Amino acid sequence: MASDHECIIRRVVFANGRSKAFINGHNAPLSQLKSLSQLMLDLHGQHEHQSLLKSQVQQQLLDTYMGDHQLTRDVKQKYKDWQATKMRFEQLKLGSIEREQRIDLLNLYCQELASLSPVEGEIENLQTEYARLSHAGLLLENTSKILGLLYDNDENTVQGLLSDCEQTLANQLIHDKALSTSHELISNALIQIQEASNELRNYQGSIDQAPERLDWLNQRIASTQDLARKHHVPIEQLPELTRELNNELETLVNSEENEEELQRELEQNKSVYLNSANQLSTKRQETALSLSVQITRVMQQLGMQGGQFSIRVDELESETGFKASGINSISYQVSANPGQPLKPLNKVASGGELSRISLAIQVLLCESSRIPTLIFDEVDSGVGGGIAEIIGKKLRLLGQNRQVFCVTHLPQVASQAHNHFRVDKSQKSGSTTTEVTALTADQRLEEIARMLGGITITEQTRAHASEMIAEL
Repeated sequence: MASDHECIIRRVVFANGRSKAFINGHNAPLSQLKSLSQLMLDLHGQHEHQSLLKSQVQQQLLDTYMGDHQLTRDVKQKYKDWQATKMRFEQLKLGSIEREQRIDLLNLYCQELASLSPVEGEIENLQTEYARLSHAGLLLENTSKILGLLYDNDENTVQGLLSDCEQTLANQLIHDKALSTSHELISNALIQIQEASNELRNYQGSIDQAPERLDWLNQRIASTQDLARKHHVPIEQLPELTRELNNELETLVNSEENEEELQRELEQNKSVYLNSANQLSTKRQETALSLSVQITRVMQQLGMQGGQFSIRVDELESETGFKASGINSISYQVSANPGQPLKPLNKVASGGELSRISLAIQVLLCESSRIPTLIFDEVDSGVGGGIAEIIGKKLRLLGQNRQVFCVTHLPQVASQAHNHFRVDKSQKSGSTTTEVTALTADQRLEEIARMLGGITITEQTRAHASEMIAEL
């Protein structure tokens, strides 16, 4: 699957809805395809400006631009460690009544399990032995029958017949050596018959028809099934359950001794988390300053002259606000017009302004990203005129060192593309067909003119389209 030069991803969707995925010609599960695609492709949709109002999305965008994914992962893991220790400590400090009740119940469970003493893989062995002993009579009867046919009858046994054949062939070898192979095969068959007979006799000797052993097996299997049903676990997990309940019982019994040690561990884990979270907070604040300046610049290029954008990164003081994502409260603020104070994004930005701010963020994230393929799905909706032309130029600039796909209805954006494809949908016999056509220079001119002028295309419209393309 590895290649030093290229990686080709292919997915085949069949008429029945099933699909197959391939990476460099090799079958690949969809999970692997998804993981690889995240490294190679980034999709920006037309409704992303709506999610931009969510604080969680605002934080994710800031962290994406920051780029230190290892630090965010460390904070998340250390938060989990701290919370796990905190939960253990809180359980340890449960009231004495609740703890004693739990100890009594665990003692009962552990005694029941101890009397059974389940062993890994035991139930399968018990069921195998039970099946053999419960059919011991039938097994002995049938193996005796086979032994009689093979060897033990006085006449017409397989061994006797083969022995006659072997002796007859042995006498004929002096006349024709070509019979030696047949003679050898029959001689080997005689040996196999002898060994099979010996195995069957040994097997019969191992069959125990003791009814008391069968009763014990039946009782043991039933007791195991009852306990598994009581604790709502598969039979195979009873040994693991025994260890877990014994460990919990030991923890509760020794809780007074462990409380002080667990308190120290809790404080240490909290300190380790806060240390990493403070590092992340500092880096977020530095990134927020830089990103705010960059977004402001692009906003103004997109027609929001005098507009200001700021990312506010506050540090939470209360422990109840601490999260796996860190100790920050992040808020995007904007001033759409000169002289107006900065306010939260959801308080002042209109739908059109949100679209432009979202596009500015997407462009900046793409410029800092290493992902080689970018897809913009109608992210220019709600804008037009000169702003649309600026958007087209920015996308074209991204396309100089990245593979950029842009789905658009704006001629100002489409005219900036290095390559132009037209997507047509048609209906025939009740089914819908989608066709993608790579346009030639002449076809592209006509398409831009159509996007400008609608159904009726005039020479003036064509001239305008030609002028737009010529400006590249």
